[in-house]
Amino acid sequence: MDGKIVIREYEPADKEAVMELLRLNTPRYFAPEEAADLDAYLERERELYYVLLHEERIVGCGGINFADGGTVGKISWDMVHPQYRGKSLGTRLLRHRIEKLEAMRSVRRITVRTSQLAFGFYEKRGFELKGIEKNYWAEGFDLYRMEYVRRE
Repeated sequence: MDGKIVIREYEPADKEAVMELLRLNTPRYFAPEEAADLDAYLERERELYYVLLHEERIVGCGGINFADGGTVGKISWDMVHPQYRGKSLGTRLLRHRIEKLEAMRSVRRITVRTSQLAFGFYEKRGFELKGIEKNYWAEGFDLYRMEYVRRE
């Protein structure tokens, strides 16, 4: 992709741009009721969150949270602007976070909770399906629990 790509840590001033990415990806990848969940996440649950910029415009975002005493790194709230899909930006953002997690000695497992709509993206990038719960996120949005398989 042409143009300058930067991945940096989220700042509170980025919130409206991130919420707009969610709106642009609803209802294709997210249920409308998930907007309140993302808002709460950004305000109170965010641990590490990143934005991806193309030519200084936020066109992607995604986070990392931790569980089990910091031994599990959880990939969270991934989104890419619809006009930027298919340009490997989501892959770059995911790889950035996996590299951060792999560099942390305490992290033993990397997981993601996604839906049937995005599970193929993660599967192609080294995640294995561990379980499915129907209508978890909302009606018609199933939970797909996945775990990253480290490649030696």
